[in-house]
Amino acid sequence: MRLITILIVVFVTSITFGQQVFKKKKNLLGSPFEITVIAKDSIQGNQFTELAISEVKRIENLISDWIPTTQISLVNQNAGIAPVKVDLEVFELVKRAKNISKLTDGAFDISYASMDKIWKFDGSMKEMPSAENIKKSVEKVGYENIILNEEDTTIFLKNQGMKLGLGGIGQGYIADKIKVLLQENGCASGLVNISGDINTWGKQPNGTDWTVGIVNPLNKNKVFATFPLNDSAVETSGSYEKYVTFNGKRYSHIIDPRTGYPASGIVSVSVFAKQTELADALATGIFVLGIEVGLDLVNQLKGIGCIIVDEKGAIHASKNIDIKKYQ
Repeated sequence: MRLITILIVVFVTSITFGQQVFKKKKNLLGSPFEITVIAKDSIQGNQFTELAISEVKRIENLISDWIPTTQISLVNQNAGIAPVKVDLEVFELVKRAKNISKLTDGAFDISYASMDKIWKFDGSMKEMPSAENIKKSVEKVGYENIILNEEDTTIFLKNQGMKLGLGGIGQGYIADKIKVLLQENGCASGLVNISGDINTWGKQPNGTDWTVGIVNPLNKNKVFATFPLNDSAVETSGSYEKYVTFNGKRYSHIIDPRTGYPASGIVSVSVFAKQTELADALATGIFVLGIEVGLDLVNQLKGIGCIIVDEKGAIHASKNIDIKKYQ
């Protein structure tokens, strides 16, 4: 359910006025990770960037479903057997994820990890799976079967074979946590970018907002709009590189967890919000819901903006975004 995210350009000023810009790039969570901070000197800059990297690793060891000893992995291992007590932090994240599932009518669902992997996007598929196999592939998926006990902070997956995967919300959550942690430790300005999940705070050294450019994935050499981010977040995701085509129809590698069929019609989604976590999850949901339903949902959510690029390269925006203003 995680999307390919290389569709955003970050513009950083080189004017310092006594402050310095420090950047660090690494490969974390199996994705590109970049932290940019404003600091008084290299010692402070390194302290901030190392704090950020430590926070990534801390949360990864709580919520990754690839590391067998994490709390989420233990929940998965006990599916259909017993509830698992987890930290309040993990419990609340899963609770919020479940709420977004309700909001998107199941288009976003962290139990997507329960799906049978019948679709291949590596060029090896020669024909579509049968309707019967597609239907069967999502039998174990269903956020309604994630049972949360508030009093004991336990998570129980009702059916054996169920699994949780936080790939569609976890990176956004980590970006938000890094922002809070660095602010608490005296970092007045910065930008964190986890594979397209971007959150910002403060101003650039010249006093301007952080700025990001959105790229049309069908014309990757061109930025079609540039947006200032004032203590806010954006998540830009694309599926243009991983897809299959059958009978002239393009199928994304993002699978609708309700039906087992891949999403179609969209190549990228950008969601603007105060929290990267929410932008992250909504981007996945909008991919699945499609242009019309996705924009209708966003237009009902206060403080959320969205830009969609369809498979023909046409750009669609929510009511609160005037694309011409930012081009």
